[in-house]
Amino acid sequence: MALQMGNTSRSKLIVVGALIVVGLGGVGFELYNQFSGPSGPPPAARQSSGAQAGAAAKTRQNTLAQNAGGEEAKKLSNPGIDPTIHFGLLAQSEDVEYAGTGRNIFSADSAPIRIEQPVKDARNTGPAGPLAPAVTGPPPRPQPPAIDLKYFGYSEGKDKSMVAFFVHGDDIFMATTGQIVDHRYKVGVIKPTGVEVTDMSYNNTQTLNLTN
Repeated sequence: MALQMGNTSRSKLIVVGALIVVGLGGVGFELYNQFSGPSGPPPAARQSSGAQAGAAAKTRQNTLAQNAGGEEAKKLSNPGIDPTIHFGLLAQSEDVEYAGTGRNIFSADSAPIRIEQPVKDARNTGPAGPLAPAVTGPPPRPQPPAIDLKYFGYSEGKDKSMVAFFVHGDDIFMATTGQIVDHRYKVGVIKPTGVEVTDMSYNNTQTLNLTN
């Protein structure tokens, strides 16, 4: 009888010990999850946010182009650029002689500079005296920025239609009348000497002259 009671007490101790181990494991797992949570959004979430921002910006540009009633100009790749070296133009630049007509600042024998006398006193000496208050008025209207395009060439089709070529930064565009360059600039009348271009962001129309 004593043997049976001893076995029963030992079994109870084993069961109690197992329950304690399981309880401690559960508490440790909860503490681990609480203090080791993620400190920021996962990489997939960050990539998704960047993609959504890029898509929104592209949508705004396309909307601006559609409201202007024109289609996008064709963007040319680098292989479309003419790599021919024009030796005639290089020879003309080499034949230019650079000669100054002013005073040589590195020569001690050079004649001194003649300083012109001022025609009018720089001080305000009007009818009201030197301390007259300045005339104030409305501030001038801000001028729109210059159109950041260069018109460097054109081609003419059999139907007399003109195609203009533009440079914007490192990009080259080929556009006809009514097309839009870089989602912003609308091409107007194309002539051999110049092109009318409208900056749709400021509703500003300028004539771009042909540049070499």
